[in-house]
Amino acid sequence: MKADSYRFDGSGKCRLDKLATDSKTDGVDKEKILAKTTENLQKMAALQDAFYADGREGLIFVLQAMDAAGKDSTIKHVMSGLNPQGVQVTSFKQPNSEELKHDFLWRVNKALPARGSIAIFNRSYYEDVLVVQLHDLQKGYQMAPRVLEQDKDEFFAQRYRQIRHYEQYLYENSYRVVKIFLHVSKNEQKKRFLERIDNPAKNWKFSASDLAERAYFDDYQRLYEQVIDATAAKEAPWYALPADQKWYTRYLVSEIVVDALEHTSHNYPVLSTEAQQNLQDCRTRLEAENS
Repeated sequence: MKADSYRFDGSGKCRLDKLATDSKTDGVDKEKILAKTTENLQKMAALQDAFYADGREGLIFVLQAMDAAGKDSTIKHVMSGLNPQGVQVTSFKQPNSEELKHDFLWRVNKALPARGSIAIFNRSYYEDVLVVQLHDLQKGYQMAPRVLEQDKDEFFAQRYRQIRHYEQYLYENSYRVVKIFLHVSKNEQKKRFLERIDNPAKNWKFSASDLAERAYFDDYQRLYEQVIDATAAKEAPWYALPADQKWYTRYLVSEIVVDALEHTSHNYPVLSTEAQQNLQDCRTRLEAENS
């Protein structure tokens, strides 16, 4: 699948400046891609139905990105192919006072789906090694000196290790984690910010804090590379997808969702001989009813 070109599983380094942010490198036809996206949404629906009925695995999609990269619209359009009854979306914002009193994975555990269900994390525990690291927010944590007095690099190296182990723990407990980074260019982010300012219907999406974070765009790119390299694994891969053209991003994400569902347990339960006989008995009783 096309998305494999943007997959990182620990076998190679991620260099965002070498990766495309649009579809030009892949030389695709937009109309064909739109048609394939529609096909993928149909496949997703069928696979999810069997996945839900099977109920032996849980599936978690992590979406990370710079502001205006299209996380919300990706969830809205691509995940429309899924039955909402078996999907939960959690948006991880700045942690509140209660969450700060616990370990950084505490609130994530509360959002894990039941097996047979899908969770979509709009931002995630990765914020705790991204924005926290960039702005040294860990210095304000209420934690023991033995934790906070260590070197910054050591502190976040420990968090990378904890994340790797946590995702391995989930895999060993019949969950799959798929992580997606929407790789938007700085120029495209600027265009989308201006659109949010100029379009009254999108004013609510823009905040002056977005502009403040844009000043760290290049720093975030370097940090994302570091985070992806430190936490990518075969059981929990990263995809750094081009995000300048939303139609292409949505197609790639739909590919990833279909692929993830195909690799999970998605067989309809087979009834025992006794249960099948009970079904036939029920059929006989229904047919015997007076119409």
